[in-house]
Amino acid sequence: MSINNQNSEVLIDNFIDELWLEKGLSKNTLSAYRHDISSFSVWYKGSSLLEVQRVDLLDYLAKRLKDGYSSRSTARSLSSLRAFYNHITIKYNLKENPTSRIDSPKLGHSLPKTLSEEEVEKLIQAPDLDEDIGLRDRAMLEIIYACGLRVSELIKLDILNLNLRQGVIRVIGKGEKERLVPMGEEALYWVERYINNSRPNLLKDNKVSELFLSKRGSSMTRQTFWYRIKEYAAKASIKEDLSPHTLRHAFATHLINHGADLRTVQLLLGHSSLSTTQIYTEVARHRMKELHNEHHPRG
Repeated sequence: MSINNQNSEVLIDNFIDELWLEKGLSKNTLSAYRHDISSFSVWYKGSSLLEVQRVDLLDYLAKRLKDGYSSRSTARSLSSLRAFYNHITIKYNLKENPTSRIDSPKLGHSLPKTLSEEEVEKLIQAPDLDEDIGLRDRAMLEIIYACGLRVSELIKLDILNLNLRQGVIRVIGKGEKERLVPMGEEALYWVERYINNSRPNLLKDNKVSELFLSKRGSSMTRQTFWYRIKEYAAKASIKEDLSPHTLRHAFATHLINHGADLRTVQLLLGHSSLSTTQIYTEVARHRMKELHNEHHPRG
């Protein structure tokens, strides 16, 4: 098979495999790369991704924006394609990288959606504590908010990664990076209560080490957890459209509102760069301005 007839799926598979081997990226990140590149491949009508020209990519990005995709989503798509073509330009000795001289779409200054402390309290108190699943969900909500975890980190928590005596958990984050995060008294109380009262009933005769279990005694999925959260949000009359990161954003925002420094929040969130964490200072300023406008007599 000639270079120009290389199957697109093979090219994408090889790129994803090398990303995993070289950078150890998480499954979710690799899945996002694959989705972005495959979406372009479906749109592209040429015989091979190796024949793509700069104008093809410009047409694709323009169509995305015309179809209503956000600048941020389109910028992410371009970033994935840039990484892909940086890789295959070298591997297949292409004459020109088609992503060169293409600027990313300008991004608006969007702030992460979050919840007020009162809304978080209502959400956390929504589960039915008379049920094993309800007690599990209460413990999950407490710990994701108290520790600022990603959903993927929450559902992968291993019971052996809990140190109940010291009140800390060992979290395996992006790129298999580890960090220790304190739980706080409330989260510790509900996790211990769940472990002692509900987890044995959910576990049945299964032998799994994940902390939080499904009704069948197996590990949970991200989709299951967020389906439950949306139910509790409706029950708590929370109108905010929740995202998988809403409680993580609330954790960071509320910490900064109460005086935590950025470096501490960065370490707790597991951000590799402080610049990623700085958005929360803007969230805090934005919220302060809203409160001033709402309550000050001359706001």
